[in-house]
This record gives sequence, C-alpha cells and structure tokens, in this order.
Amino acid sequence: MKEKLIDLFEYTYHFNKEMIKHIAENISKVDEKTISLINHTLNAQQIWNSRILGEKTFEVWQINTFESLYEINHQNFLKSIDIIQNLDLDNRIEYKNSRGTKFENSIFEMLFHTVNHSTYHRGQINSLLKQNGIDPLLTDYIFYKR
Repeated sequence: MKEKLIDLFEYTYHFNKEMIKHIAENISKVDEKTISLINHTLNAQQIWNSRILGEKTFEVWQINTFESLYEINHQNFLKSIDIIQNLDLDNRIEYKNSRGTKFENSIFEMLFHTVNHSTYHRGQINSLLKQNGIDPLLTDYIFYKR
C-alpha cells in the first residue's frame, strides 16, 4: 500500500511541476484565477501535511511568489513521502478545517484526498488555460505511467 501511495505522490509532484512550468511559459496569457488555483493546489498539500505533522499551515488561498512554487511543490513532495514512510497510515488525526470545524480522519484518507484534490484542480487549471488560448497539459495518471 505504501509503495502505491508513494507512486501517486510521485505522479502528483511530477504534474504539479509540469503545470507550474507550463503556466510560467505562458504567463502573459494566464489569468488571475489560474494563478490562484495553482497556489491553492500547492497550499492544500502543505496544509494536509502540516495537519498530519502538527505544524503551522499555509492559508488555503494565499498567493505565493511564482518563483517559490517549484520549491513549495518539492517540499510538499518530500514531506508527503516522509509521512508515508514513517507513520502508520491507519492512525487517525484530529484537526480543524479552515473554518474551525473539528474532524478526524486517518492519515491514509488525508493523503489520498491530497492526491485527488491536486488532480481535480489541475483539471480546472487546464480548462482555464484552454479558455485563454493555451494548450492544456495531458496530466492523467495513465500518461504519467506510459
């Protein structure tokens, strides 16, 4: 199970990096919503990692400097892999969401949500890119595995 989860985070890391690069290459045609969504995608992974580890979290919709996105993505990846390798994925973590409501989920559930959330938002970003005349990236998992 851990190997499969690591594979999913490698996929997430790879296509987040490719999406950041693609946005950078087309920055003059990219709208604010696209910038907001790529930041949100990375922020969310940092937030879930930090909830698991009991660390300080980013804000859900904070805008980071564009130059920092590669490093945020890289640090997110390293932390997610460290969590997978060193924690019991069945452990349940109590946390508060961005509105202050308490929840409890297993580490596995939190990590799987992170991968799914990233995939969802990359799809939204691709739609926005297309609307702005930019070719979308093929970011489906099967393209990564090919």
